[in-house]
Amino acid sequence: MHDDQLHIDAAMAREMIAAQFPRYEGEAVVQLPGLGTVNAIFRVGERVTARFPLQPKDPMKAAEGLAAEAAAADEFAEHAGVLAPRSLGLGQPGPGYPMPWTLQSWVDGALATPDGLAASDAFATDIARLIARLRDVDVRGRPFDGVGRGGDLKTHDNWMATCFANSSDLDGLPRLRELWAEWRELPAGGANRMSHKDLIPANLLVRDGRLVGVLDAGGFGPADPALDLVVAWHLFDRDRRNLIRDFLGSDDVEWQRGAAWAFIQAMGLPWYYLTSNPAMAALGRRTLARLVDDV
Repeated sequence: MHDDQLHIDAAMAREMIAAQFPRYEGEAVVQLPGLGTVNAIFRVGERVTARFPLQPKDPMKAAEGLAAEAAAADEFAEHAGVLAPRSLGLGQPGPGYPMPWTLQSWVDGALATPDGLAASDAFATDIARLIARLRDVDVRGRPFDGVGRGGDLKTHDNWMATCFANSSDLDGLPRLRELWAEWRELPAGGANRMSHKDLIPANLLVRDGRLVGVLDAGGFGPADPALDLVVAWHLFDRDRRNLIRDFLGSDDVEWQRGAAWAFIQAMGLPWYYLTSNPAMAALGRRTLARLVDDV
C-alpha cells in the first residue's frame, strides 16, 4: 500500500505477541487484510486486536506517538456513547519487524459502507449524536496539535497541488480546482472542539442499521469543529446530510468548512490507493461526487 511499507505477517505477529504478552500465547492470530491503511491489523483470539504500523519511523518517536494515541483512544472511549477500542499494551520491535506496535480491545460490528446506509435517517441521527457528544467533551485548554486536518485550510495547499497533479483522469477536474480555490478562502472556524478527526465509513461499526462502535480514535483531540462533518459526504445522501446539519445547527461557514475537509481527504484517495486499496479509492470518488452534487 506504501512504497516504503514494512513486512509483517501472522507468524511474525504471533511470535512477538507470545514473547511480549504471554497471556495471549496460544491464541489464534489472524490478519485482517484491507482494513488498515496505516497499520496491519490482526485479530488475536476473540477479544484483542494487534496493530503494526506499515511505514517506518524513528522507533523512539513512534513509541511516543503510539502512547499518545492510546491515551487519546481511551479518552474517546470514555465519551463516545458507543463502544470503542481500549489500549491493552504497547509492544516493542521484534525479529524482522523494527517498530513498536499496539494491542487494543476488539469491538464487534460490521463496517459501514460508503453507500449502504446513505439513506438511513436512524444512522444519520446516530452520527449526529456522536459528533454532538464529542463536541461537548472539555478540551481542557488544549490547542489543535497541528497534525493533519483540523487547523488552517490553506496549510494544505501543497498537498492539494500534489493531488491535482496526480488526478488527471478524474472527471470534472477543472471544477474540482475551482472548489478548492473557493473553500481555501473560507474564514476560520469557531473555537476548537473535540473531534475524532477521521470519521470515514471504515471506522464506523454497525449492527442492525445502527451505530454500535467507532474505531481509530487515536487522533481524538481539539480541532476545527467542522472536521468531523466529513462523514456527511463520505457516507450519506443529500437529505441525510441535511438531517445532520439541522441536528448540529451548523451555519453556512461551518458546513462549507466541513465540505472542504472532506474534499482534502477525498482528493488523495483515488490516486494514492488506485491499485493498493480499491475500496479507499472508490470512497474518494464517491465523496467527490457528493461534494460536487452539493454545489
